[in-house]
Amino acid sequence: MSKYTALKKEANKLTTLPKTPTGINGLDEITLGGFPKGRPTLICGGAGCGKTLFSLEFIVKGVTDYNEPGVFIAFEEKAHELAMNVTSLGFDLEKLQKDKKIKIDYIHVDKSEIEETGEYDLSGLFIRLGHAIDSIGAKRVVLDTIENLFSGLDNEGILRAELRRLFQFLKDKGVTAIITGEKGEKTLTRKGLEEYVSDCVIFLDHRVINQISTRRLRIIKYRGSLHGTNEYPFLIDEEGISVLPVTSLKLDKPVATSIIKSGIPSLDQMFSLGGFYKGSSILVSGTAGTGKTSIAASFVNAACSRKEKSLYFAFEESPSQIIRNMSSVGLDLQKHVDKGLLKFYAARPTLYGLEMHLVAIHKAIQKFKPDVIVLDPITNLITVGSFSDVKSMLVRLIDFLQESQITVMFTALTLNSIINEQTDDGVSSLVDSWLCIKDIEFNGERNRGLYVMKTRGMKHSNQVREFVITNKGLDLIDVYIGPEGVLTGSAREAQVLLEETGMVLHSNALGRKDRELLRKRKVLEAKIESLKTEFESTEEELNKVYIEEDIKREVITKTRKQMTQFRSGNYQKPDQANPKEE
Repeated sequence: MSKYTALKKEANKLTTLPKTPTGINGLDEITLGGFPKGRPTLICGGAGCGKTLFSLEFIVKGVTDYNEPGVFIAFEEKAHELAMNVTSLGFDLEKLQKDKKIKIDYIHVDKSEIEETGEYDLSGLFIRLGHAIDSIGAKRVVLDTIENLFSGLDNEGILRAELRRLFQFLKDKGVTAIITGEKGEKTLTRKGLEEYVSDCVIFLDHRVINQISTRRLRIIKYRGSLHGTNEYPFLIDEEGISVLPVTSLKLDKPVATSIIKSGIPSLDQMFSLGGFYKGSSILVSGTAGTGKTSIAASFVNAACSRKEKSLYFAFEESPSQIIRNMSSVGLDLQKHVDKGLLKFYAARPTLYGLEMHLVAIHKAIQKFKPDVIVLDPITNLITVGSFSDVKSMLVRLIDFLQESQITVMFTALTLNSIINEQTDDGVSSLVDSWLCIKDIEFNGERNRGLYVMKTRGMKHSNQVREFVITNKGLDLIDVYIGPEGVLTGSAREAQVLLEETGMVLHSNALGRKDRELLRKRKVLEAKIESLKTEFESTEEELNKVYIEEDIKREVITKTRKQMTQFRSGNYQKPDQANPKEE
């Protein structure tokens, strides 16, 4: 539910005032439903602010969108002149008149006739206006401009009375009316009375600041209804009028927990959840040539590859230039354009003021309904406004995008330390994630380093990664720390080569030592085998001696026994002896 839907429901609880939708983009949101039904509304402002276009679009949209016929009473321009004026907006007044959906009547008021008669009576106008209303069953009426109707009247009493008669006549006819009035010097209108008798008063302003024109709208009063009270920028283009109702101060936007990828896998790895939250805002800042646009292009390329619609707002390069340049890094954006998934909106910042750019962005988003948008670069908007103005614009834009759950990536150019600080303070505090790209100058080279300054709602890497752009895409190289700190470019390659060479030499030395150890092991094993053989031979010799000694001992013992028997006279020869004794 949008904030304006909620306000409208709240307003309906407090009042039963019926309203007529205008059909003008954004105006019904800030009026919480449209103009008061059956009552007059005053639209006033200076020359060129868009009063006539507002009232004409109110009449035309009443027919085309709500099937409510309308009457346009002009006191300055004739019907064919009005038809020519709004042809560029796509309004075919002549056809609508032929179909009896709209009736345009030109009434010429001659000041000299009023001065000659000395009388002022609007009865004739009431008859003519009443006939026009009844002839087509009109529900909407416009009187443009009321100053011409009262140009010959200086009596304030009569003027007030006639105004009340006119407004009461319109109420009695039950039509929703718009009265246009010219701005006075110290009052909203020249006569200074119309704003008091009108039920709703809208003031249009066309101002020029720093040679940039901006149109704004403000609701001065609205009897019986809540309404937006701020100034709202509005845009007049080939599709009519668009009012930007982005002024919410409530921090009650919905949030998502789903993750979307950046299109650079190594960058996603720097976030604990593997990417950015859907509906979040991302800032990519860095000096010129660091690859901010390439990161943004990779972001929309990944979104389109997921069949998500992307809208690319370019304030520095044309769409064809971006498509050509990104093809050199392996990104084919043209195929996404052909499929209708990617749309470019390219304009110089000086084309509009800041708020008019905001209206144009708001209108393009509502029309295309993207999932992802890119603004590249936002720092170019500083040419048409101050840092505080840019910040105010981005706050309103981020509010709108968060409410619609659209993920946005901003790129910002940092020129020097002063601009960097101002840009950081003005922009970085608004976004959810901030990627910084910096130049790393070392060993006579200029390389890129990328790090995550912040990301709300998830952990992230605190390392500075080398950011490289190749013809196959973008990549982040893991941190490489050498003897002299973090190394990039050729210094990193040289250190890698040096360490690889050292590893080869070390491996070769280890192999040589292993072979020498193997040889020593074999020699030692041979010696052990020789000693073992020698031990076995010695053992065999010792066993031989032991056997001979046993035999000798046995023979001696036997011989000694025989000698003892022989001496005792009991000696017998072995063949005479008792066998048992044998």
